[in-house]
Amino acid sequence: MRRLEDRISRTFLTGGALVLSAVLLTGCDGQLDPESDASASAGASGSASGGSGSGSGDSGGGSSGSSVYGVLPLANPDGTKRGLAPITAEADKKAARELIETLKTARAGSKSGYDRKKFGYAWMDTAEGVPFAGNGCDTRNDLLARDGKNLKYRSGSDCIVISMTLNDPYTGKEIEWRKEAAAKVQIDHVMPLSYDWQMGASRWPLSKRKQIANDPLNLIPVDGSTNGSKSDSGPADWLPPNERIHCAYSARFAQVALKYELPVTTEDKSTMLEKCDG
Repeated sequence: MRRLEDRISRTFLTGGALVLSAVLLTGCDGQLDPESDASASAGASGSASGGSGSGSGDSGGGSSGSSVYGVLPLANPDGTKRGLAPITAEADKKAARELIETLKTARAGSKSGYDRKKFGYAWMDTAEGVPFAGNGCDTRNDLLARDGKNLKYRSGSDCIVISMTLNDPYTGKEIEWRKEAAAKVQIDHVMPLSYDWQMGASRWPLSKRKQIANDPLNLIPVDGSTNGSKSDSGPADWLPPNERIHCAYSARFAQVALKYELPVTTEDKSTMLEKCDG
């Protein structure tokens, strides 16, 4: 019985907000693929694995469900649904704060030895143990398909996206993207890989580093220049320009940290709690 209780506890902490959302919820690297590219809450919806669609408009009242930017983070604990909806309902903010409170804190370690290649090549389809892996499409195209709408694929392919429309949660802009200008949309690692390295991933086996680098929970297609401005910053030093999603971004950062059992800095945890303060 004790072992069962321990497993349940570990599942809660490493699986993000799955349990928490069921109880409480009411409502950067910018790497291009070198080969293919240069609700638990009311009304929660959005594209499922590999799907597309625009969703509904931002909710502005007492219940925050899906929005034009995607699905609430606490209603999307595996990252397979689209985007990042603003958290506006007080009950959802409370759930997000309780999730963030469970984070452990530590001082950032050294960047010495960090190299993007130590997390596998971008964007591999062979990172075991994460959604979309092994489906025949690279991670970047999986994410474009997950979050984009009006998708068009290369002739003869049901994988390589050549154009789409993206409602970017980081800027609030609608972006018309074409493969010819691939860098206009980049895939952000919400919890940057260099940050992961400093907080403990430097001691991980390569297989686990490949997972966090290709886990859709940690990946969001966004405006390229905005992603570039983030670099490897944590929430205390960088937040998306769109203030409406600051709590949602903080909750997603926390979900990734908890799933991979990584601490965050004290400053980052404080900022994340502040952004979800009702």
